[in-house]
Amino acid sequence: MRRVGRLLAAAVALPFVVGIAAAGATSAPRATVELTFADPAIVESSGLVARDGLVVTVNDSGDTGRVFTVDRGTGETVGVTTWADDPEDVEAVAPAGPGEVWVADTGDNGEKRASVSVTRVPVGRGDRDVRGEVTSYELVYPDGPHDAETLVVEPRTGRLAIVTKGVFGGIVMLAPARLDADAPNRLQPIGNARAIATDGAFWPDGRHVVVRGYSSAAVYTWPGLELVDRFDLPDQMQGEGITVDEDGVVLISSEGAQSEVLRVRLPRRVARAVAPLPPPSPTSSAVPGDPSSTLPAAEPTPDPDISGDPDELVGGRSAWPYAVGLGFGVVMLGLLVRSLRPRG
Repeated sequence: MRRVGRLLAAAVALPFVVGIAAAGATSAPRATVELTFADPAIVESSGLVARDGLVVTVNDSGDTGRVFTVDRGTGETVGVTTWADDPEDVEAVAPAGPGEVWVADTGDNGEKRASVSVTRVPVGRGDRDVRGEVTSYELVYPDGPHDAETLVVEPRTGRLAIVTKGVFGGIVMLAPARLDADAPNRLQPIGNARAIATDGAFWPDGRHVVVRGYSSAAVYTWPGLELVDRFDLPDQMQGEGITVDEDGVVLISSEGAQSEVLRVRLPRRVARAVAPLPPPSPTSSAVPGDPSSTLPAAEPTPDPDISGDPDELVGGRSAWPYAVGLGFGVVMLGLLVRSLRPRG
C-alpha cells in the first residue's frame, strides 16, 4: 500500500511539475533589438521616450542635469540638453509635447525628501544649455515621502501622474491639472499599481497605461486603473525604462554601458486590449461642441477565459504547458488505476 500511495502522489504532482517547468521557459514575449546606445556617457538609462524617430533618455541618480537625444536608427547621440547643475535623483522622462519632455527628479530611496520636482525640458538634435531658462514644479505627497521612478503623462489632457515604488505595491498619484510654479503642488492618490515600479507609459489614445518593474510589466485601464494583464519582459541587466511610441510600439531600456533598447512584441491578449478603437460612425450620438462626448470609455478588464488561443498568457505565462501537464497527468493516473484492478 505504501508503494501504491507513492505512485498515486507522483501521478497527481507530475502534471504541475511539467506545467511549471515548461511555462518558465516560454514566459517572456518575443523582442528584437531596436538600437544600442553608442554614447559611453549613457551608462544608466533610467527613463525612455520615443517620438519622431528619436529616443530620449536620462541617466539614473549621480549624473548632472542632462537629457540625451538619440537617433533611433543608429543609436548615436544627436543632442544633449543640459538643464540643471546638480539635481537630487532623476529617475524618469515623459512626453511633454513636440520637442519637449518632462524630467522627473523624484527618486528618494531613503524616503526623506519633503518634496520632489518635475521640469519641462526642450530636447532634439543639437546640444543646448537651458539652465536658468526652464521651470521646475515642486510636488508634495499627501502622506509623507515616497520613492518614485515612474512619471506618466495622460495624452489627451497632458496631466501628470507619478507611480510610487513600493515593495508591496505602488500608489498612482495624480498631479493638479494646472501646475503652480510658485507653490507646492499637492499630489492626489487615485489608485494602486504593481510593486517595484521602475517606469511607465501611456498608449497614444490614453485608454491604457503600462507600468514596468525589473522583469515584468502590468497594463491598466485609464482612468479606472483596472488590471488588464501582466506579462514578463525579456531579460535585461536592470530594466528601468519603457515607452510607447506614436504607433503603439513598446520599447524598453536597461542600465549598463552600451545597453540595448528592445522592441517588445506584446502577448496577443494585451495587444488586443490596447488596440485603438475604430473611428466613430457618422451616426454617432456625440453632442456637437462637447469634446467629452467623443472620448471613448475606459475598456473593462477582459474575460479571463483564453481557451482556444495557444499564444495567450495566464498570469503572464503561456497557457499551453499547463494543458500539456494536465493531460499527461490524467493519462498517468488512468494507467495507474487500471494497473491496480484485480485480475480475474
